[in-house]
Amino acid sequence: MKRTALGLLAVAVFAAGCTNGNVTVPGEQVPGFSGTDTGTGSFPTGAVSGTTLPGTNISDTVLFFVDQSSLNSDAIGILNAQAAWLTQNPGLTVLIAGHADERGTGEYNLALGSSRASSVRNYLVSRGVSDSRISITTYGRERPVATCASETCYAQNRRAVTIVTNGVGS
Repeated sequence: MKRTALGLLAVAVFAAGCTNGNVTVPGEQVPGFSGTDTGTGSFPTGAVSGTTLPGTNISDTVLFFVDQSSLNSDAIGILNAQAAWLTQNPGLTVLIAGHADERGTGEYNLALGSSRASSVRNYLVSRGVSDSRISITTYGRERPVATCASETCYAQNRRAVTIVTNGVGS
C-alpha cells in the first residue's frame, strides 16, 4: 500500500512538472502557448490505427517524439481539425487517452502519457473547446497498438487518442 501511494505521488509530481503549457506551434503563436519541438527521430503521420472521429476523416490520434509531450506540426494540424469538429458538435464530450512506448519504467510512462493527454487537452481548450467537455486518462505503456522491439512499433505507441464519450449517433 505504501509503495503504491509513493508511486502515485511520483506520477503526480512528474505530471505536474510536465504540463507546463509549452506546445510547439510551428509558424503560429497561440495565446498561452510557446516552445519549440526538441524531439528527435521520426514517426508515421496520420492515424496510427486508421481510426477517425465519428463520421469524419479526421484522425483521432496524434503522435509524439521520444520522451516528449510537446505537440509537433503534424499533431497541431490534426488537433486544429479536431477542435473545429468539436466546436461544430457542442454536445459531444471526449476522453483524451495518453500512451507511451514500452521503454522506461511504468511510473515514468504513466506520467508521460498523462502529460501527453494534458498537452492535447490544453491545445483543444486554447482553440475554444470547453475544458468541461474534455477528460484525460493515461495508460502509459499498457495498451500498445504495435508490439515489436523496433522504432516502427515504438513510434506508433507514443500517442494521445481522442475518444468521443457521448452523443455519437444521437
